[in-house]
Amino acid sequence: MLGRIAYVVNVFPKLSETFIAGELAELVRRGVQVRVLSLRPPAEARHHEIVEEAGLGERTAYDRSEFPALLREFRPELLHAHFATEAAGAARELAAELDVPFTFTAHGYDIHRSPPPDFADRATAASAVVTVSEANARHIAETFGVPPSHIHVIPCGVDTGRFRPEAERAASTLIVCVARLAPVKNLGLLLEACAGLQARRVAFRCVLVGDGPARAELEAVRARAQLAPVVELVGAATQAQVCAWWHRAAVAVLVSQNEGMPVSLMEAAACGVPAVAPAVGGIPELVEDGVTGLLIPPGDARALTAALADLLRDPERATEMGAAARRRVEERFSLRQQVDRLLALWTGLVRRTEP
Repeated sequence: MLGRIAYVVNVFPKLSETFIAGELAELVRRGVQVRVLSLRPPAEARHHEIVEEAGLGERTAYDRSEFPALLREFRPELLHAHFATEAAGAARELAAELDVPFTFTAHGYDIHRSPPPDFADRATAASAVVTVSEANARHIAETFGVPPSHIHVIPCGVDTGRFRPEAERAASTLIVCVARLAPVKNLGLLLEACAGLQARRVAFRCVLVGDGPARAELEAVRARAQLAPVVELVGAATQAQVCAWWHRAAVAVLVSQNEGMPVSLMEAAACGVPAVAPAVGGIPELVEDGVTGLLIPPGDARALTAALADLLRDPERATEMGAAARRRVEERFSLRQQVDRLLALWTGLVRRTEP
């Protein structure tokens, strides 16, 4: 098995990128030696509990000028970057200096909205490209001309021991959305649906967990629609806080314009919460329509309102979907399975480069 790996990331730790901390923590748990090269220090003071639990802070370096010397001393067998942007570019250069293979995981914005202009070159230089959904893989092959055989679909996984249903779920009418408050998340649509629920006299509360540049705009929309009594923007949260929200939720919701493979819906499913989400990106690979949640056309406020109302008014159906969502995560989207597949890929690549 792979013994030493160095990660190159844009910012670590980062609250909105739980998947990186979880992946690293699972590698440490399995005895893999890891080092993290963060191109920038975090702007947030808070971080997920798992960072301290796994000792990831002390494994992280921030001074770029020290990266080459640190890596020569550490002697990684492979470098891995998250996101095809700056981190993948830096990993490519450092791997060339060390003469070791590198890989990178492409997620969403780095494929659809802000891909590097030399994406194809970076993919060719990498020993393999990892991405989180079949939809992403098709887009990479069709848009950038990367051979499908060079692309490996390995969804981010959720820790099903940390995120799990409570033994007794209390009756709830709480809608929970965990997302960055950014334009691509299209959260104005959710507020529009909340107004629709009020008009239908559906009992509910809605919580938006996350922060970002769209916060002021969303607060203004909430005020104009007189939704303050039923819609709360609680800000960014740690993993433990997010898990507590899922334990109180009746329904998870996303309304994004695009998604690679949303970890927030995996965490909800692991906690036994059904989802309502648009059929975009990798979401249909995660949410099975009518079984683990409800898929709606993107941007359709009326369909979103109707789907939320259906689950809020039929808690028995929502409970059945939540149980099915938990089973689906255990079968296909666990952190254990993700790291199994990453280690198998990396071990094969390293063996291929051995003399």
